[in-house]
Order: sequence, then C-alpha cells, then structure tokens
Amino acid sequence: MSRSVVITCAVTGSGDTTRKSPHVPVTPTEIAASALDAAKAGAAVVHLHVRNPATGAGSRDPALFREVVSRIRDKNSELVLNLTGGMGGELVFGYPSPLPLAAGTDFVGAEERMAHMAELAPDIGSLDIGSTNFDDVLYGSTPSISRRMALNMAANGIRPEIEAFELGHIELAKQLINEGVFTHPVLFQLCLGVKYAAPATPDSMKALRDALPPAAVWSAFGVGRQQIPMVAQAVLMGGHVRVGLEDNLYLEHGVLASNAQLVQKAATVIHLLGERVASPSEARKLFGLRATNVMRHAALQSE
Repeated sequence: MSRSVVITCAVTGSGDTTRKSPHVPVTPTEIAASALDAAKAGAAVVHLHVRNPATGAGSRDPALFREVVSRIRDKNSELVLNLTGGMGGELVFGYPSPLPLAAGTDFVGAEERMAHMAELAPDIGSLDIGSTNFDDVLYGSTPSISRRMALNMAANGIRPEIEAFELGHIELAKQLINEGVFTHPVLFQLCLGVKYAAPATPDSMKALRDALPPAAVWSAFGVGRQQIPMVAQAVLMGGHVRVGLEDNLYLEHGVLASNAQLVQKAATVIHLLGERVASPSEARKLFGLRATNVMRHAALQSE
C-alpha cells in the first residue's frame, strides 16, 4: 500500500543566491507568490525566510514575516507554514585575530531569533539545534539557546522542526527529548550536502535516520545537484522530502528552476516510486499539527 509523502518547499533562504538566479524571490510579495505557486504544484509545507527588499540580504524583521504570512493566508488557509528560526546565529570572525567579530555577524539570543514566531504562531518553526561551520561563518546554537527556543515554541503552540546537520545534533535532540522539552511527534529535518557537515550520500542519510529516536517523523534534503537524488533516497528510506530555491537553483544542468518546478519534479519522483504526494491536511495529521494557528492568524488580522 502506498504512503503519503510530504513535500516541503524552502522558498528563498538567506544565502547570496539572488544574484545567481532571477527566480529567487526577494520582496514579501514575491516570496508569498512563489510559496503559493509551490503549493499549487504539490507542496504541503512552505519553509519561509524573508529578505531585505532593498538589498536581498537575509533578514529577521518581524514586519517582513508578517506581510509574507498575511499574503499567503489571504489566498490559502490550509498550507502549512514553517517559519525559520535560524536567523541570528551567524558569527563572522576577524582575521588574523578572530576578535573583534567581523562585519556580517548577527548573533542574538533565543527570544530575538524567534520574535516573529511569537507574534505569528506558525504551524512549524525550524530549530537549528547545534553549531555548524558554513565556510568561514560559524552558525552558533548552544544547548541552552536550543532549549529556550524549543520551550518558547511550545508555549506558542508551534511544532519545532529540528534541523540536524550531523549526528551530534541528533544526540542533543535526544537529551532535550529526555528532558521533556519536545512533545511527540518529534519532527526532524536531515540536512545533507552542506560543506563541512553530513554529506549528501545514501550512507550519510541512513546513519542519520538510524540515529533518530523512536517514532520520530523525518524529512530530508540535499544541497545543489544532490537535491533530487536525495528526494528519491528519502522516499525509499521512509521519510518526507524538501526541495526549493533555498537549497538548489537548478532544474537540470544549466537550467535555472522556479520553486514550483522543483516541487513538480519531486512529485514526479514520489509518484514514480509508487507513493502519493500528501495534501496539507494529510501533512497536518502526519506532523501532529493543530488547525488553531490558522485561526490565530485570523484573530491577528482582526486586531
């Protein structure tokens, strides 16, 4: 019997990709429109960053998130919204001495990293549970920061999605699960192919999957040209999938993609492997989400 596979579309990210592809959305209007197109193509979940409309740089401005969420909800009340909790952890060290920290550093506490979530109460909030090297930029999230973010999400009715870039991140997640910080089902996103983290290979995905706690619900993605191969691998291993312009700009060699095209390609792979693409309502059941956050948005609009 076939199973339902949830497609998440990571719509824009925060990296320096806007100069590499005209399809990467920048303004709230563009981000919302691209998210809605991805939903029409089969995405049940959209993972959302925002960007400074003037510069294209990643931002954590709650007003920008508010506009994106409002524009999406005005057109689609069922789509599952996953807001990033990853902004505010970047440390850029000086050279040759690491201190003082260099331009580009944006390092804040747990509450500031999720100020937009506390206001908007999305269905899901991503939680980068450990520290990772992104070339010479260190993304820093200590156990204390991760714990505080998870507890704040729970207080606001948000389901955390634990971003695991390596096995140590899963071990920290298990510790917090044992502390009662997370409630079931616990969601994991296995992040593969990031430089200096877990590579985008079948062995790496299997190692991460096998390390997950019992009854965990998991998705996975690959970066760059490994995006679609990792879709197939995740489906075969029993997981859900993520695609989108945050992680990959190309539909095939030399052909720039839109978010909707990447979702369509993932849906084709899922169907060819004999499975079904999950609807937003199915995703809500699989991920243990409540419908009350849509109602929360309506309440915010009326205030």
